Amino acid sequence: MKRSLMLFLTALAGGCAAVPATEQRPATVSAQPLTMKPGLERVLGQNARALTTLFGQPAQDVREANARKLQFGGGVCVLDAYLYAARKGQEPVVTHIDARLPDGRDIDRASCIASLSQRR
Repeated sequence: MKRSLMLFLTALAGGCAAVPATEQRPATVSAQPLTMKPGLERVLGQNARALTTLFGQPAQDVREANARKLQFGGGVCVLDAYLYAARKGQEPVVTHIDARLPDGRDIDRASCIASLSQRR
């Protein structure tokens, strides 16, 4: 019995040793400063009132806990703007945007913003 246990533990330890040390280290992530692509500043950091002024009434206005999603659409693209408050009691502002063509394929976000803002 002891011999079987020793063989099992030896085999187990040998299996662990087979994993290269480079795979055991945690990945490091370098903090890169976020740069804003031209055109996105018209939306990022804006509140819902500013978006409505720029694009008109949203096609969807979804609220959930401390988040809000406004969706604007036109013939060219669909833009989803995600608003969050930095602190409790502050007004939510856009922190992230997604853009896509009506068929679901990705489109450049700045191009979509330009297209939607021109229809007003």
